[in-house]
Amino acid sequence: MKKISVLTCGALALTLLSSSVMAAVSADEAAKLGTSLTPLGAQKEGNADGSIPAYTGGLKKDAAPITNGFLGNPFEGEQPLFTITAANAEQYKDKLTPGQLAMFKRYASTYKIPVYKTQRTASSPQEIYDAAKKSALNTQSIDGGNGLSNFSDSRYYAFPIPKNGVEVVWNHMTRYRGKNQTRLTAQAAPQVNGSFTVVEATDDVAYPQFMQDVDKESSSNVLFYYKQRVTAPARLAGNVLLVHETIDQVAQPRMAWAYNAGQRRVRRAPQVAYDGPGTAADGMRTADNADMYNGSPDRYDWKLVGKQELYIPYNNYKLGSSKVKYADIVRPGHINQDLTRYELHRVWHVVGTLKSGERHIYAKRDMYFDEDSWQLAEVDHYDGRGQLWRVMEGYGTTEYAQGIAQYASLGIYDLIAGRYIVFGMNNEAKRGIQYGMTPNASDFTPAALRNAGIR
Repeated sequence: MKKISVLTCGALALTLLSSSVMAAVSADEAAKLGTSLTPLGAQKEGNADGSIPAYTGGLKKDAAPITNGFLGNPFEGEQPLFTITAANAEQYKDKLTPGQLAMFKRYASTYKIPVYKTQRTASSPQEIYDAAKKSALNTQSIDGGNGLSNFSDSRYYAFPIPKNGVEVVWNHMTRYRGKNQTRLTAQAAPQVNGSFTVVEATDDVAYPQFMQDVDKESSSNVLFYYKQRVTAPARLAGNVLLVHETIDQVAQPRMAWAYNAGQRRVRRAPQVAYDGPGTAADGMRTADNADMYNGSPDRYDWKLVGKQELYIPYNNYKLGSSKVKYADIVRPGHINQDLTRYELHRVWHVVGTLKSGERHIYAKRDMYFDEDSWQLAEVDHYDGRGQLWRVMEGYGTTEYAQGIAQYASLGIYDLIAGRYIVFGMNNEAKRGIQYGMTPNASDFTPAALRNAGIR
């Protein structure tokens, strides 16, 4: 009886282990990457009527001139195929999100979506494609999808052939964003009448795999290091935020510290997670609204609805141009839609529903991920009453020289308050994003915050 009991317990333990670890895909499935699928897992073929073309490799590195770090527009001079307005939105509703349709109702006289020819521009370096295939073969989700195992060697696109909703979410969070970088960025949360103050900051991002002096063992669960220093307006200048973004945030929660220039003190910042307030955002976004969505997925149940075709912001080089001023972008109610570009693309639709007993101001998140880049394009946020509350759009571009999907800017539109926030702008910065620095690990420690915050 004792032997049977021990064997039974062992079998039970193995059963529990297998249920908590989801298997990677087979070698046959992984072999589809770069053959019948794109190297990152999208459908290569176009759609039936040709409005979405076949994928042919994306933009080349020299697709347009880059001046002082600012991207040139490979599609300069292209005109919209048509424009969707409140008057004709019903005609296109099958290719619009509930949030976009709500924007037409909320701002019927001003909101519009200019639709351009679809250009499948996403591309990445070959080593990133190789890493994605390695992820497909090896990476497993653990703890119900809250963490990853066998991922530290590949580091990118955890599940290029996803089987469920949380795996799609992980692809967005583990997508390739280039090497270590410094970016001058700005945000504005205008009043209902359109008046606004610009908050400017310097963002530094570093990845353990591109840092020479980082300890490999201690950083094995670190996705990246992030430091943000506010530079304007004067009342906020000198405040610094430091984040060590962990991969499994249930096992090892995100580590964050804040330096307050007025108090000259460094403190732990546990509020920089989930629905904690975004930096200097006037209450218009949460911490996990950064990058459209970030952080631990543990508070939501993620349902994979499937794929569909949508008009999403794409190739927004005009919006990100250094020729455009912030005053050209910021308008009452929403950004200047004349500067935007939308295209028809296939997206993965995932619905995140708040788990019973968990807390978050967003009870449901309707999320739409671009199939070619895994970058989030649209998110509809619902409150606890089930009412559509905030509509978020990511105005994507492809950084063709680096092979990165990124955002020209991001917008969150509060349908109830009639206000919004636009962030991630850098149009008036002295330079565009800089890549390839080799910072020291000591630059991303709490001890370094005080020096970073000197005004």
